Amino acid sequence: MRILSSLLRLIALATLLALQPSVSAGQTADEAFTRLGADSFSDTNRAIELLIANAHPQAATIIEALADGRLLAGGEAVVVKTADGKWLDARTGAALPAEPTGLSPVRLNNGVRRNIQAALGGLGLLNPDAGKRIAAAEAVFKSRDASLLPVLESAIAKETDARARTALRQAQAAILIAKPDAVALDKIAAIDVLSERGDQDALATLRSLPADSSQELKEAQTRAISAIEGKLALWRAGQNLWYGLSLGSVLLLAAIGLAITFGVMGVINMAHGEMVMIGAYTTFIVQEVIRTSAPGLFDYSLMIAVPLAFAVAGLVGIAIERGVIRFLYGRPLETLLATWGISLILQQAVRTAFGPTNREVGAPNFMSGAFELGGLAITYNRLWIIVFAALVFATLLAILKLTPIGLQMRAVTQNRRMAAAMGIRTGRVDALTFGLGSGVAGLAGVALSQIDNVSPNLGQSYIIDSFMVVVFGGVGNLWGTLVAAMTLGVANKLLEPYAGAVLGKIALLVFIILFIQKRPRGLFALKGRAVEA
Repeated sequence: MRILSSLLRLIALATLLALQPSVSAGQTADEAFTRLGADSFSDTNRAIELLIANAHPQAATIIEALADGRLLAGGEAVVVKTADGKWLDARTGAALPAEPTGLSPVRLNNGVRRNIQAALGGLGLLNPDAGKRIAAAEAVFKSRDASLLPVLESAIAKETDARARTALRQAQAAILIAKPDAVALDKIAAIDVLSERGDQDALATLRSLPADSSQELKEAQTRAISAIEGKLALWRAGQNLWYGLSLGSVLLLAAIGLAITFGVMGVINMAHGEMVMIGAYTTFIVQEVIRTSAPGLFDYSLMIAVPLAFAVAGLVGIAIERGVIRFLYGRPLETLLATWGISLILQQAVRTAFGPTNREVGAPNFMSGAFELGGLAITYNRLWIIVFAALVFATLLAILKLTPIGLQMRAVTQNRRMAAAMGIRTGRVDALTFGLGSGVAGLAGVALSQIDNVSPNLGQSYIIDSFMVVVFGGVGNLWGTLVAAMTLGVANKLLEPYAGAVLGKIALLVFIILFIQKRPRGLFALKGRAVEA
């Protein structure tokens, strides 16, 4: 394989040699090294041409080192610093016994970088690795170096990988579009290729078609641009839909605990956002302990934080219900004021303990990065939050439908007096319900720590939206909360490109106000004698 790679590289260099008519037979590779030490951008550009034209065996290594800032020169001496810190003689590739002195990195400007990009693209077009051939083709696509056209034609003729062949043809099309003396039929075919690519780079390339092109070319250009713009508009709509689903999952996590407490107990809990904050800070503490005590467990930090955040937020919620709220049932205004005061106390307590600045919560490896699906950019952290929200929702649904405490909670929701008359301890149900809702808010904090700033004000960013979701979906109804969260999330993101973030949110608020006028109980009203009274 190493022999084959060397042969292919030599073939590429030999092909590039034929593309350099400006290099005379008397100009050797030694002159390239002299020019590299001259500390001149024009000399550096000429050195790149000479290395390629003379098929120097170290050409690829030297040009790659030049691109990375690892090529040092001074006088006649030129050395390469390898990625592992070793030093090589650029002429021979031999290892040097010690670090050279008196040398400085070869300087680059934008012109040199463009030439490096084109040279590396040409050297990589015949690489045995299909992935590297695709990367090289992308480099050529951006540089549009007409001197590489013969190399592209040769590579396309030999290419067997479908993805690499497509990338090579697109690079060829980009060059033909910019080439003044290209045949009109070739340019029309190139326009079709770029139309199939259909991204912003293809659009920019098509728009670079010379203004004095023939009418036939301009018509083909117009058709291709129109097709690409239509395709991009659809992908943008799909991207906004994805963002809407992502926002909806965040709203679901933030609101679902509030739906439980508000639905069962009728308590307007203004401290619900602080339960979210407590979950986020629990995640921060878990990661700090893991960083200092067991760094190897960092990728499992969120899995450890999930049950702890639920327990801590749940216990705080039970303490609030037993210590304050149970004395204020039936007095909604006093309850609202009391929970608002509790929220201020919790915020100040966190500021005192952790400071007012944002705290860093890292993302495990499996939640880092993104991937592309067609024209959509999908980030792993948002994807996992959607999955997490779905699991939390399914778990809560199972608790409410399949467990004794769930049955008691539904009974208290529908008719508190009748439930008490049947022997259900409504006070105990209230405490457990408030603890469950607060614990779920803590889970929301774990998720939000991956996409938002962990600060004492974290919960305040979501409390209003949470109430909007609960009221719109129907108080105490989990399915209503799900539908409302996703509806508001998607609507918000679809409105933003046209109305802006602020006006879009205002429009949604006006819509909900008008909707509540028609359906005071929301999308999915609960059934029961008490709730219907």
